[in-house]
Amino acid sequence: MPYVRRTAALAAALALMATATPAEAAVSRGVVIPAFYDVPASLPAANGAIVRSQPMTIAWWLPGILSSLPAKATRVMYKTTDSTGAPAGVTGAYLEPKTAWSGPGPRPLVVLSPGTQGQGDQCAPSMGLERPITVTGETFTIGYENIAMNKLLSKGVAVMVTDYVGLGATDRLHTYVNRIDQGHAALDAARAARSVPGATVTAQSKVGLYGYSQGGGSTASAAELQPTYAPDVQLAGAAAGAPPADLKETLKGIDGSAIAGAAGWSLNGFVQAYPQLRPYVDAETNAAGKAALKDLSTMCTGDIIFKYPFAKSSSWTVSGKPMSAVIDANPAVGAVLDQQRLGRLRPTAPVRVSTGVVDDIVPHAQARQLAVDWCARGANVTYVPVPGLNLGNKTVLNHVTPMIKDLDPATTWLMDRFAAKPIATNCGTV
Repeated sequence: MPYVRRTAALAAALALMATATPAEAAVSRGVVIPAFYDVPASLPAANGAIVRSQPMTIAWWLPGILSSLPAKATRVMYKTTDSTGAPAGVTGAYLEPKTAWSGPGPRPLVVLSPGTQGQGDQCAPSMGLERPITVTGETFTIGYENIAMNKLLSKGVAVMVTDYVGLGATDRLHTYVNRIDQGHAALDAARAARSVPGATVTAQSKVGLYGYSQGGGSTASAAELQPTYAPDVQLAGAAAGAPPADLKETLKGIDGSAIAGAAGWSLNGFVQAYPQLRPYVDAETNAAGKAALKDLSTMCTGDIIFKYPFAKSSSWTVSGKPMSAVIDANPAVGAVLDQQRLGRLRPTAPVRVSTGVVDDIVPHAQARQLAVDWCARGANVTYVPVPGLNLGNKTVLNHVTPMIKDLDPATTWLMDRFAAKPIATNCGTV
């Protein structure tokens, strides 16, 4: 099989990138998780307070080009508050640009909320900075967000990457698309960046938020929550690409797609955050579904594409109905997902919502609706429909292509916010 041959060759070529010390005992699908990611029993009181930090080495990324990211990197663990009100330790990485900032005021910061990475600790984006491609006999990851980081760093903008709650951090499962967990993690990442040793960003630095797909949801949530949760963060603008604003609709898009396993990550995360859902999940999932949920809990995006491509959630339910139908019939589960709906709070900073018009994974209509809802609440919204051809239903190409096409416009929009350029909402044409 061609894939197997490529995997073996690539694994051998990258073996030196995955070295570990004897003290690093935790292993997830063949990948050693450094002891740094172990969350201590006691955390600081302040949100955004740094628990620990250490210098880290970042590897080359750009395809075909042996170039290092233009920055000095620091691995960070910081404190946030999760959706239950409990403290949580979140890991990530702060990138101090080698390029000087030439714009007004102190160096700005962009908090980058990564797109879907997985639920296994080895999928953490901060680890992806050291190992842009990880291939073992059990897992396959690609640090695709490094491209966006390069663009921002080359402009003299500092970048703080969050691993989200439970991704990398070994005390719990990643809570995936949990609105509160993601929004808080992004905002507290901005706070943590100020205290990183050697960082030149300050409490007066303008902050931008950027993310696509899962990252778009995180960015949108952070923009909504910032006025009440983190008014001290000097938010200049938030660029949310393909945000899964309505998880019920997004679940329908994911079901039967190349990344169908992501539905299991959502379910695993919500059962962890809301234990009252466990009896319903246990009752509604069959043996295959229970086995899949356990298996998925340690997987990355690359893994599910190869193991669960185009899986139908109906094969995991007792009734044989799709998971979306089972949720619709269960008010308790439906209520939890309804609480995750974005667009019910008004961001006070300018927001940009982009969505591929043929996106069938994170459906275009529900992402556009987020812009409509924010407009109705009086927010300063820039809505950008990204045109494209249908490259194959459920293949993920209709979802990934707009991210690539919109990367330059989205980062340029953020740079304009840092430059305090005037902007007018286009709500009238959404």
